[in-house]
Amino acid sequence: MNRNFTFLNSITSVSEETFEEIIKISEFKRIEAGTQIVKLNEVPSKVYMLVSGMIRCYLNTESGKEFNKTFYLPTNFVASLTALIKGKPSKFVFEALTDCKMYEIDYHKLLKLSKENVVINNLYSSVLELVYIKYEKRLVELISLDARERYIELRKQIPNVDTLISQYHIASYLGITPVQLSRIRKKMG
Repeated sequence: MNRNFTFLNSITSVSEETFEEIIKISEFKRIEAGTQIVKLNEVPSKVYMLVSGMIRCYLNTESGKEFNKTFYLPTNFVASLTALIKGKPSKFVFEALTDCKMYEIDYHKLLKLSKENVVINNLYSSVLELVYIKYEKRLVELISLDARERYIELRKQIPNVDTLISQYHIASYLGITPVQLSRIRKKMG
């Protein structure tokens, strides 16, 4: 059985016919590490289903400092959601940290299909719910946990994070400097 079909069915019940409808508005892509799939101030029109690899979402300040918002691992949906919904330029950059394989889905065609097909509408709603739950969890971590606790939580979510992601990016995600991260790691042994 197709693992992408299985993944979609882990979110909500999707028939093979519905899966084929989604495939029709999708394009399989391979992208190289360092590729920006959504650029700063770009008005996006695509949603991505990450099949392999890793993507980061980050904010760039005027002074050039980067703040990592999210790391995406397979199998996950990736999109500058607010920019897509509002049809406005993205405030975030989405960049491949590794070579990736993904399905690029036309957002506007997906919306049109969701109005015509209740199963696709349910899938879309379920994905939005999952995105919101993940966002709220991250917000609670930022508000209530110290840097060490946030690092422990990240290691639970991505067990081999220290080998997959550079110390610079991990520190940025945690809201600390690489030196502070080094000290936390040293204390943890």
